[in-house]
Amino acid sequence: MFGGGGGGLNPRKMEQMMEQMGIDVEDIDAEEVIIRTGEYDLVFDDAEVTKMDARGQETYQIIGSPEEVEAGSAGSADDAGTDDGSAIPDEDVDLVATRAGVSEDEAREALDANDGDLAAAVEDLE
Repeated sequence: MFGGGGGGLNPRKMEQMMEQMGIDVEDIDAEEVIIRTGEYDLVFDDAEVTKMDARGQETYQIIGSPEEVEAGSAGSADDAGTDDGSAIPDEDVDLVATRAGVSEDEAREALDANDGDLAAAVEDLE
């Protein structure tokens, strides 16, 4: 099939083939990855993260062993991107304010009232 021989494709050949197909691969130096579900958070410390961009479709691969913690508890102690001590990232506030056409203070209040749910906050403001 591919490569001929017992070892399969060597990584360099695979990289060349992906490049020819328009797929870019990039390693990301992630310090922590958090996946939030309705029931729990999965926290990956020192995970290996690879981003593949295939003509605009981005895919992320996470390699590591996560720790399962209580829903919403991961990352809440020192969330980056906030300037007022709230757990709502500034990027979310900006997005809601722009989408709903309101001030950042109104957007932050709506996000706080909806536990950070972007869609619900925008819906409340429209």
